[in-house]
Amino acid sequence: MDTSDLLPVGRRVAYWRGRRKLSQQVFADRLGKSKSWVDKVERGVRSLDKVSTLHDIAAVLRIDAAVLLGRETQPAGVTERGEGVARIRVALSRYEVALGRAAARRPVLPADQMARQVAHAWTTFQHARYPQVIELLPGLLTDAERTRAGDPLAGRVPLVEAYRITASLLVKLGDPDLAWLAVDRAMTAATGDRSLVAAAAVQLGQVLRACGQARVAKSAMLSAAYRIAPPVVEFGLPPELSLCGTLLVQAALAAANHGDARAAADLLDEAATLAARVTDGHDHHRTAFGPTAVDVARAAAAVELGDIRDAVTRHETALRRDGWRWLPTEHRAAHLLDTARAHLHADDPINAGRLLIDVDRIAPAEIRQRPAARDLLAQLARDPRTPTTITRLAVALGLG
Repeated sequence: MDTSDLLPVGRRVAYWRGRRKLSQQVFADRLGKSKSWVDKVERGVRSLDKVSTLHDIAAVLRIDAAVLLGRETQPAGVTERGEGVARIRVALSRYEVALGRAAARRPVLPADQMARQVAHAWTTFQHARYPQVIELLPGLLTDAERTRAGDPLAGRVPLVEAYRITASLLVKLGDPDLAWLAVDRAMTAATGDRSLVAAAAVQLGQVLRACGQARVAKSAMLSAAYRIAPPVVEFGLPPELSLCGTLLVQAALAAANHGDARAAADLLDEAATLAARVTDGHDHHRTAFGPTAVDVARAAAAVELGDIRDAVTRHETALRRDGWRWLPTEHRAAHLLDTARAHLHADDPINAGRLLIDVDRIAPAEIRQRPAARDLLAQLARDPRTPTTITRLAVALGLG
């Protein structure tokens, strides 16, 4: 281990300056700074809070800027993410069952075992462990398709769920076109089962919105929601109420996407009525639907509509609910990113930066693997008012 790995940033600067045999004065001259400025940085009296300054120092010292931040913050594996998506694409392109191709010595799993594997993948996704999900999905898809071929009835549910996970992950990773293929497979496999169709339609809404098809998404979500809705809400079971409510939320977000504030509000009010009957702390059909989820959706809709004050107010309301801590990590992290975007739009990089740090604390992969989050981080890092921790994170991820 290089001894500099254990040092604070300022001491790393001093360490590498010594390695390059530069005096403080010579180093300062090359940076266009004073010797006093260099001394304060090296003693930790002055923080390095600008990406450009870190890059200037790294250039003079002939090292990568990430080295100044230590090995614990090495650049994220963007290449690995791309390779993982490519493996998922290959898995979706094999058509082994349809073409009668033999899988490479993989046993056909019984439906109950397949269901357990899919449940594990869902849990991993909801904990925002996206690199692990990327590794799981190619084999999971192959196994689920073969299980369905061997047991068409019992194998249908795990296959649809495997496609749902795939679509959700690919939307996160910024590949909505490939996600569309996965969700189309889910909808086709689910056809004939009202609940399965409604569950797959949740991801359909996400994919359509990610593809810029907000009006189509709203129409499809309403059709799916009212198809699963119980005739009398008071007699509805929590699983079907959760699906119906989540689809209404998707429809509301689609309405917000194309600027229809009234429709978004009405649909979220309708969803809130269902959520009150489901209550928080449940995760029927992997929806995490309940009053807190609706509050979070109200905040997301406000961000889309440009109502920043309302978005921040809704965020604060959601955080005060007991149900906040029961939402899946992935759900909470996505909401914090939405609220950070609201703060950025309000020219408040300090609070936006604090929220991104919270995201990095609870779900590091949300920042490292999700292009939308990386873009937001890059925007913040360019603002001189941004907290130093954001600057360091941006440099560590190669976004400086």
